[in-house]
Amino acid sequence: MKLELERYTEQIERWPQTGYHIMAQYGDKEIVVYQSYNREIGNFAVQNQFFGGAFSFERMTWIKPNFLWMMYRNGWGTKDNGQEVVLAIHLRKESFEKYLNNAVYSSYNQVDGEITHEEWKEAVKKSDVRLQWDPDHDPYGVNLERRAIQIGLRNEFIRAFATEDILLIEDISDFVAEQYTHVKNNSLELLMVPKEKPLVFEDEMLNKKLKISN
Repeated sequence: MKLELERYTEQIERWPQTGYHIMAQYGDKEIVVYQSYNREIGNFAVQNQFFGGAFSFERMTWIKPNFLWMMYRNGWGTKDNGQEVVLAIHLRKESFEKYLNNAVYSSYNQVDGEITHEEWKEAVKKSDVRLQWDPDHDPYGVNLERRAIQIGLRNEFIRAFATEDILLIEDISDFVAEQYTHVKNNSLELLMVPKEKPLVFEDEMLNKKLKISN
């Protein structure tokens, strides 16, 4: 597994407690995002290193750079709704930034009032990327004051994501199941999670659009 890991209890000492933050594992050229699928889609992606087969190019797909938000969403891979295969997707960082530059907030109440409701509705119609901030979560799924980001892709962006923008797809389902035992046993001192830190872009206009906290 290529993911860099660190104890959860050590990381929370450094993580911001409030504000809007893209918490992620990233470097100069790549960023890791997470998704969960059924075995047919997940196994195809790992074996072929792109999305195809039963993967739908007709519906929006959501990517999450925050590991614990993904664990909240898929119940640590235990939800019986086609999310049993947990994927760590190493993505081109420039592609991730391109998604965000083209993103429109999924609800008007997340817009900071710089555009009218009608202007927002028109932007939603034209955009193929959605942006949403949600409460972040601790390993038990408890809401935190810090906000976590997720990004929805469709049309040309989902095609680029699925076939061109990915550097590596890893099946981390066994790792997730192993770490979940520590959560169930209330042994967070043993919990290992991907090493993450806040992502801030060089583009100040993008940071402002995203409401990223300094």
